[in-house]
Amino acid sequence: MDFLYKNRPLLRPYGAVLHQNYGDKILSMSKIDTNLPFLPVRIAVLTVSDSRTLETDTSGAALVARLEGAGHVLAERAIISDDADKIAAQLRKWIADPQVDVVITNGGTGVTGRDVTPEAFESVLEKRIEGFGELFRMLSYRKIGTSTIQSRAVAGVAGGTYLFALPGSTGAVKDGWDDILVFQLDSRHRPCNFVELMPRLREGLKGNGHHD
Repeated sequence: MDFLYKNRPLLRPYGAVLHQNYGDKILSMSKIDTNLPFLPVRIAVLTVSDSRTLETDTSGAALVARLEGAGHVLAERAIISDDADKIAAQLRKWIADPQVDVVITNGGTGVTGRDVTPEAFESVLEKRIEGFGELFRMLSYRKIGTSTIQSRAVAGVAGGTYLFALPGSTGAVKDGWDDILVFQLDSRHRPCNFVELMPRLREGLKGNGHHD
């Protein structure tokens, strides 16, 4: 996989300070090893909404600001209506694109009739990352209590691409990035991270190719 990391400075990730609020125990489990190189990944951002535009998409903008602030590359950004088939089609397009390593969506993870992002994910995922939704809701519970039960945040892998679905509020997007993804998408994070597994995500798949 061709990571765009040559001559990149080692950056302090967004959200690193926030973990201090959870005490020294969590800090001791979540470390950035600055002796290792930072490897930027190419991230596509999808906002699921019937009404938002690029001008009013505050949650998508917050996500873009954070991923770029952390040193990653915005591969593409799009807004799709709450339609499972259209969402799945956009996901498949990015999964097939060798210039996209990660897809992060926001919106459509609730329980109303128009909330269909998890259903779209189910139609494309090859493997689920169960812990992502579990961890997101655990962290969210500390801030909004039992209301977090209405979130169906999900994640998984398809075609060698990571897919993450966050709720559509700006606060939820910030929580998902600042408390989880900023660390798991940092190649220097220890004891482990998603980036170091990228070259192996397509093992066993037909063609067994890798993102260039």
